[in-house]
Amino acid sequence: MAEAWFVTGTDTGVGKTLVAAALLRAAGARGARTIGLKPIASGAVATADGLRNEDALALLAAMNQELPYAQVNPVVLAPAVAPHIALAEAGVALDAAALHARCLPALAWPHDVAVVEGAGGWRVPLNHAETLAGLARRLGFPVVLVVGMRLGCINHALLTAEAVRADGLRLAGWVANQVDPGMAGLAENLATLDAMLGAPRIGFIPWRAGIDARTAAGLLDIGLLRGGAQD
Repeated sequence: MAEAWFVTGTDTGVGKTLVAAALLRAAGARGARTIGLKPIASGAVATADGLRNEDALALLAAMNQELPYAQVNPVVLAPAVAPHIALAEAGVALDAAALHARCLPALAWPHDVAVVEGAGGWRVPLNHAETLAGLARRLGFPVVLVVGMRLGCINHALLTAEAVRADGLRLAGWVANQVDPGMAGLAENLATLDAMLGAPRIGFIPWRAGIDARTAAGLLDIGLLRGGAQD
């Protein structure tokens, strides 16, 4: 039976793509057929093949099944702004149901593990009535939370975990990604989150300039995701 995880973060810029790609590489190293999705991405460059987003390309490089770019990243927007703003600027109306439908072709490909990466944090708007959490609810996949380890991360992590569970989804595990190389009280913050998040920490990625998904994969224990705490 195929496994799937939805990767969200405590904020933008906390390493969701690094962790999503690392999950794909870790699963692939165990022999799994892997696919990755970035359902919506804002911030893209024009190429001869059309708009391309850096995060989606990273997932393409990390997965081991060959999917067309348009299935990995069905909604790609040029401006590097919040998705609902980029959608409005492009004159595109999009809701969670439509975005979910655009994910289905990729999820229909044969696979053992699927990793779906969100955009920004859990409550990033899709429009003035819905957030990206609506897509996560429709998919129903267990959630992996990436916590950007910096001042304020405990509050952000606990609020996100609370929102995930309030939306009826399981927090399967979390990853601590050190985004502040000089964070004070790092060990104490990790201990507090271990005690309070109610889900296993599947890895700690220390701050390192230029760290890649292959290296990060070796720092994750994806086996812990199968035994994550229930709501």
